[in-house]
Amino acid sequence: MVDSALPTLSDVTAAEAFIEASEVVVSGFFETPSDETFGYKEFVEAARSVKHIPVALCSDKEAWAKLGIASDTVAIFRKADNHQDNLQLSETKKVEADGLARFITMNELRYITEYNQVTAVGLFQSEVKAHLLLFINRGSGDYKVLKDRLGALAPEFVGKFLFVLVHGVKSNEKSLGYFSLTSRDLPRVGIYDEDSDMKWLMPEGEISTERVQEFCQSFIQGDLKVRGQNRPEFKYYWFSFKCL
Repeated sequence: MVDSALPTLSDVTAAEAFIEASEVVVSGFFETPSDETFGYKEFVEAARSVKHIPVALCSDKEAWAKLGIASDTVAIFRKADNHQDNLQLSETKKVEADGLARFITMNELRYITEYNQVTAVGLFQSEVKAHLLLFINRGSGDYKVLKDRLGALAPEFVGKFLFVLVHGVKSNEKSLGYFSLTSRDLPRVGIYDEDSDMKWLMPEGEISTERVQEFCQSFIQGDLKVRGQNRPEFKYYWFSFKCL
């Protein structure tokens, strides 16, 4: 058998504690975790390539039932949108370690997720369609303070917003441009609503917890849509891929 060195979740309590312990976790649900089991070796190899994400194994059927698992599955649990992503291996013709690692990383949404070509996939597949965007230059003096401030605020809006970090780099110029921004204008905060394809910029000024809370609440209450700034077909994920 492959020496996975992965922790084993032996019951429902262990599985729930594992899921609760981190923003994003991955579990491989294998009835028989062995070399002969379809996808098992590839899962173990993929786990080694995503060392920053907690990964475990689970064969306990009570835990399976509790978590809605019916057959061998790779599942991602994330708190950012209170979501569980399942990749049911029986429905997959071919399993490769690289493919599993990509499935994990593209669905690795956190309380504040750095926008790039990989995480964009998970962002736009999420059932949460409103994005709170922090546009910021990575080397700026307030980078860590603002990132931590919004990351701390994000749990308050789980299920309503995904908080997204958009760096002011060349690869994001199109995304900035849709908000009429350049890297010289940062930091700024905006909202993009995928359902209506509308976007809004928070007025310039201090990016405080209170101002961002009020900005988010204005969207939730519908006030922003009354005076919405609409630019069709924003969809920064799709546009970035078209520009590759």
